[in-house]
Amino acid sequence: MWRFAVFLTIFTSILGGLHYYVWARLFRDPAWPAPTARIAAVVMALLCLSIPLGFVLRRRSHDSWVGTLALIPIIWIGVSFLLLLGAVASDIVRLAIRIAGAPADPERRELLRRAVSGGALVASAGLTAIAVRSARGEIATHEVPVELERLPAAMDNFTIVQLSDVHVGLTIGRKFVESIVEKTNAQKPDLIAITGDLVDGSVEDLAALVEPFARLRARHGVFFCSGNHDHYSGWHDWSAHLPKLGIRPLDNERVAIDGIDLAGVQDFSGRPDLTRALAGRDPERELLLLAHQPKMIGPASRAGVGLQLSGHTHGGQIQPFGALVALTQPYIAGLHRHEGKAQIYVSRGTGYWGPPMRLFAPAEITKIVLVRS
Repeated sequence: MWRFAVFLTIFTSILGGLHYYVWARLFRDPAWPAPTARIAAVVMALLCLSIPLGFVLRRRSHDSWVGTLALIPIIWIGVSFLLLLGAVASDIVRLAIRIAGAPADPERRELLRRAVSGGALVASAGLTAIAVRSARGEIATHEVPVELERLPAAMDNFTIVQLSDVHVGLTIGRKFVESIVEKTNAQKPDLIAITGDLVDGSVEDLAALVEPFARLRARHGVFFCSGNHDHYSGWHDWSAHLPKLGIRPLDNERVAIDGIDLAGVQDFSGRPDLTRALAGRDPERELLLLAHQPKMIGPASRAGVGLQLSGHTHGGQIQPFGALVALTQPYIAGLHRHEGKAQIYVSRGTGYWGPPMRLFAPAEITKIVLVRS
């Protein structure tokens, strides 16, 4: 308990400092007419405190009203991030003005400060609107051809629809799931692969919301590898529930699909065991791997995997957050060849996590077409 208290104290202190910086740059320094800065300080202080408070409430209670109340800090996290970018940008512009030579007249300097801060506020608001629309709008479906050397001739143009990082939970519900199922089935895939983070919550809370996944249809079935959020949500229960929906978890195991092998490993939050998943395989057969995090590609490539399908990164979700993700993952989005060997496709995700926002990292439903090279 004391560790959580220490973490919460440090987290709240850092959060408070960032909020103070945003308030100072965008509301105090421009000297807006009274009482604008004072009102902004109160509002931002309350919103700042709502983030750790919402975190504590969700840990201690599963009541529906708590979930509804938690929407406020979740949305504010995304908005405050964009405001932080706006504040940083305003500082850069002010520095450039000083270097170029600020106006000597005090009134003109004040007007310029307000113009810079106002521009940052307007830009942040505009980007927020774009991000919300991107997250809650139509999901793009696109086709990605992947050439594989060991693909049997009979499986040329074999299609896999990849879903990833749906995050069914507080802000993603049954209607969203139904639309995903409809779009996926419209592709008439040979196989459906879900690469983790399907849920953010327990089976008890989300069973009704994920029920439409039972209507997914593919000639060779629907397969799943666990993500970190699936483990946070109680992987033991979910691994037992998913087969009731016709979804087969590949828990460090491998199956034969016509002339190729399909393997799946648990997320690093669980117990990933690639050696166990690939034990006894024929190295002459093409091998596909479902692994939630792209960083599995190193050992996968050395083990002879031809193609790895991953997610986890959300493509950054709210840019430029992707730059931080790049510090922990070798690939952020798209198709890549790792060290001249295995290929990896990283989905930007089909849903989103946290704030219902995506900025320059749109969601996707991906149709992978395997081509014999």
